[in-house]
Amino acid sequence: MVFSSTTFLFAFLPLVLITYFIVPRVLKNAVLLVFSLVFYAWGEPVYVLLMLASITVAYVTGIFADKKRKPGCEKTAFIFMLLAVIWNIGLLLFFKYADFFILNANSLFNTGFKLLGLTLPIGISFYSFQTLSYVIDVYRGEVRSQKNFLNLATYVTLFPQLIAGPIVRYQTIEDQLNYRRESLSQFSRGIKRFAVGLGKKVILANNIGALFAEISAASQSELSVVSSWLGILAYTFQIYFDFSGYSDMAIGLGKMFGFDFLENFNYPYISRSITEFWRRWHISLSTWFRDYVYIPLGGNRRGIARQCLNIMIVWFLTGFWHGANWNFICWGLYFGIILLCEKLFLGKALKKVPAVIQHIYSLLLIIVGWGIFAYEDTSALIQNFKNLFGFGGLEFFNDKAFFWLANYAVTFIALIIASTPLFRKLGEKLTLKAPVLYGCILEPAAAALLLIVSAAYLAGNSFNPFLYFRF
Repeated sequence: MVFSSTTFLFAFLPLVLITYFIVPRVLKNAVLLVFSLVFYAWGEPVYVLLMLASITVAYVTGIFADKKRKPGCEKTAFIFMLLAVIWNIGLLLFFKYADFFILNANSLFNTGFKLLGLTLPIGISFYSFQTLSYVIDVYRGEVRSQKNFLNLATYVTLFPQLIAGPIVRYQTIEDQLNYRRESLSQFSRGIKRFAVGLGKKVILANNIGALFAEISAASQSELSVVSSWLGILAYTFQIYFDFSGYSDMAIGLGKMFGFDFLENFNYPYISRSITEFWRRWHISLSTWFRDYVYIPLGGNRRGIARQCLNIMIVWFLTGFWHGANWNFICWGLYFGIILLCEKLFLGKALKKVPAVIQHIYSLLLIIVGWGIFAYEDTSALIQNFKNLFGFGGLEFFNDKAFFWLANYAVTFIALIIASTPLFRKLGEKLTLKAPVLYGCILEPAAAALLLIVSAAYLAGNSFNPFLYFRF
């Protein structure tokens, strides 16, 4: 089940909200846990057991990792923290990467090992990182272990962020698990945020995603250099509005139930460097790798050579986290190399050129990066880059490119505007100048309109992919 579905919007969400707000406070976490398990089991009933096993492992290892605070128990605490690392990384290696390793071993050594053909558990990359960060934080002494299994299970399974994040750290919502207080104003903010996210996903991402799907499926004879760039531009917007829309919906849903999740996106396409881009894109993932990989490896404390190595390790793992395919690894290393260049010499040079040049530089590299990310098939990836840079034997411009450009021109304009903080700044100005008009009439009316239009799109359009569902 995904948020942008009629089943979720008109059946699951109303039912969970009604149940949640009529039960006494002592039962609210239990209600969230039960409905979250139903939400997950909707698509993968068997793998609910795997997730419950991960929660149990986190619960037990967290309690023992907490013993580091007691003299003489440091070794025991370390062993249980290490067990949590082995369990979570082992799960990912087995379910997500086993066939990748087998396939490459067969290709490299000419062996004939049979692929396992396992279905990837939905959201395993996210909840594995959450349970792992919980135990590590307990071991570090940053939080105390959670003695209430129900509360820990609620944290891990919380359906707003279960499938595709943001990656919520336990320390962020530790107090909220027990002491949150829902309010009408917070619920209202949650609905508005959810409406914005749903509009991003259904109205913007789905529409431009249809263009990328059409261009990707077109024959080589139908394409041109311009249409190839239109395709990858479409994907650039699709993945942003798809994923940031889902994060907005998750944050909005969290607010409805009294939780405050941290932001996951901050207008990444207005960045003036790739370094800035990765401070604005998928913030929870970047922060996770910084805190649990980069800094433990030594960060920037062991000289420039070691720092460069640490950066490349982090970006190799970042790419590999996204999928068991070479294009994701190349995508991670691609950004790692650019970030190294910016850190060593390019960053200083960028600051000396006009802002518009910085924007063009960043956007071009970001778009090329999504060109690597979009195609898991190596031959399709290579062919697309040939087409993009004029080596595919294509015309520069043709009638089909004109047709796509004309049909989606308005959509592209809307996407460009929505990628900037223009609407947010306009809302802030209206809040100052006409708070009652904006807060009581315009903002609720806009949210209601987004919900109605999004629901209409869902009812009349079967094209509703979710790109981060596979991660």
